[in-house]
Amino acid sequence: MPDSDPAVLPQSTHNKSAYEIARFAALEGGSILKKRYGMDNSVKVKGRRNIVTEADLMSEKRIIDILKEEFPEHSILSEEAGASGTEREYTWIIDPLDGTNNYYFGIPFFCVNIALTRRGEVVMGLTYDPMRKEMFYSVKGKGVYLNRKKVKVSDVSQMAKASVGIDVGYVPERSAEMLDIAGRIWSQVHCTRLLGSSCLGLAYVASGRLSLYFHKYLYPWDMASGILMVREGGGEMINFDKKPATIDDSAIIAANKKLMGEFTRWLNI
Repeated sequence: MPDSDPAVLPQSTHNKSAYEIARFAALEGGSILKKRYGMDNSVKVKGRRNIVTEADLMSEKRIIDILKEEFPEHSILSEEAGASGTEREYTWIIDPLDGTNNYYFGIPFFCVNIALTRRGEVVMGLTYDPMRKEMFYSVKGKGVYLNRKKVKVSDVSQMAKASVGIDVGYVPERSAEMLDIAGRIWSQVHCTRLLGSSCLGLAYVASGRLSLYFHKYLYPWDMASGILMVREGGGEMINFDKKPATIDDSAIIAANKKLMGEFTRWLNI
């Protein structure tokens, strides 16, 4: 099992590994999302096209309650609740519902995302799709898994044979920029997909379902687990300066090493 090394992950107050607790929290949050899927969820508008549903908040509260009980000394950064706790060695980064617009409109493509950082470095990440019961996860140094089966990035090395995932965000000017890139790349690759969930997009790269995923406007909770999973799957995740991506970046590209080279040359970065 990938959670077997206590030197990598901390133990909880009930003597369980961080992986066990994160997995349980993701399943609990995902269960809430699935139960409320298709219901008349009340909505709060955060910005144009940017909403938060009641299911978001319920999933987030359940996950945070579990983490606080098991790791009271850890900091937490969550999309809706923000930051809590003082700056400490370990920080949990949570997106209780990635793909909110998909969820709200009844498109079954969304997930729960939980990552753990140690001094700013991601050491564990989980992305859980409750509709398909698919758990993507990784612990530093132990590979990436999909429902306990080890997976890896695609070996597609040519853009003409690549499946490329993209998302555009909520700000009109930024969306127009991303759509312009998508329009230009469409004729260069096998296919493009506008996903609506960056967390699943990165998980799909890590597991070989997508050849490449890129986005220019992400937040830490959108990509924290993906950073680790893509690299543990044998791929690369870089920023638009062609340096290894961190949770402080917003613009990222994820792919295998050969395809990354061809794509960055085409993108002229």
